[in-house]
Amino acid sequence: MSFSLNALSFLMVSVFAIAALGYALGRVTVKGVSLGTAGVFVIALLYGAFFSTQISDMIVLTTTVDGVKQSVSYASDALKIVENLGLVLFVSSVGFIAGPNFFKNMKKNFKSYVFLGFAIILAGALAAIGCIGIGRLVEGGSEGFDPKELTAIVTGLLSGALTSTPAFSASKETVAADHTNAVTVGYGIAYLFGVVGVVLFVQLIPRIVHADMNKEREKLLSVSSASPTQNLKNFFRFDDYGYMPFALAAVLGILIGNVKFFHFFSLTTTGGCLLASLVFSHFGRIGKICLRPENKLLEAFRELGLMLFLIGAGVPGGMRFLEYFKPVYFVYGMIMTTVPMIIGYFIAKYILKMSLLNNLGAITGGMTSTPALGTLIHVSGTDDVASAYAATYPVALITVVVVCQLIINLF
Repeated sequence: MSFSLNALSFLMVSVFAIAALGYALGRVTVKGVSLGTAGVFVIALLYGAFFSTQISDMIVLTTTVDGVKQSVSYASDALKIVENLGLVLFVSSVGFIAGPNFFKNMKKNFKSYVFLGFAIILAGALAAIGCIGIGRLVEGGSEGFDPKELTAIVTGLLSGALTSTPAFSASKETVAADHTNAVTVGYGIAYLFGVVGVVLFVQLIPRIVHADMNKEREKLLSVSSASPTQNLKNFFRFDDYGYMPFALAAVLGILIGNVKFFHFFSLTTTGGCLLASLVFSHFGRIGKICLRPENKLLEAFRELGLMLFLIGAGVPGGMRFLEYFKPVYFVYGMIMTTVPMIIGYFIAKYILKMSLLNNLGAITGGMTSTPALGTLIHVSGTDDVASAYAATYPVALITVVVVCQLIINLF
């Protein structure tokens, strides 16, 4: 009797083992605060850090080029598929859930969401510029110091602190070819606190202000102008759960996300799927054909998607985290995550007069933090917070991409 795992089996065991341990860690509560689903991300990072060699050897394809055998590892590609599949499932579910109230909410509070999304990213950008200034002041006289490399690292830190893959990609394309690794290093270092920091923030703030969640849900419902859900039982459905409209929205969303505007900006898969599912859910039907999946399907896909996304993003990040980690970079990343959240919270509360849950929902969108939205939904006990996330997210998405490119060109 013998036992061995092939590459595909090893990948599947890895994914589900990380999920099991991550959810167990997420249930650990300290003074009422827990990581929740973000525990999966922490375990994924640790897994990537300690099993990087095994992961690199996980999926290897041997080919012959000019008579010479070459082995290429496709582990990162496999994990990217896991990440993107999770992203599509989660974001599309969020869009379908938020859709019925999104456009009413957006119409009522459009200027507030635009202003807040812009303010959050601008605060992060100013923090990044401050870190560049500090870095040049401290390291400027040292031998071999490269100011452009520092700028590249800090830009990567900013995109990681705001968990923005589009900004990360745009930064890599903007910097000189010999500085792309610096952007990658910065992104990987800041991404951990970028995820965990926002997750903890949306849990801690309600406790700090002693919020009554029942009253806060009522306030959010009044802001969202929620209306009774239309009875769709008499419409034609392709299947009992709504897999068909969900899949169709995902297909259209991926296609929309890959359209490039001005030769450098795109909505990405996240923005495309969010937009498509919002539109599908808002209209709800075409003639007698129902376009909205069942809520139980959306809730299951939302959690499954978030889990897969965190695993797919966390494992590769952990593989390079220890190699390039420097304490000062981690501190810079913490500053770039914390400052925008605090400033955004006070602007939303005292200037825009937003209710607590609308405030926090908008902050998760402004920080482009998918995991934090999942946590906030659990903390608040309502899916309506997704409307504020969906309203602020596009503004923040566009702004952070432009800001990262400007910092690289100016500094």
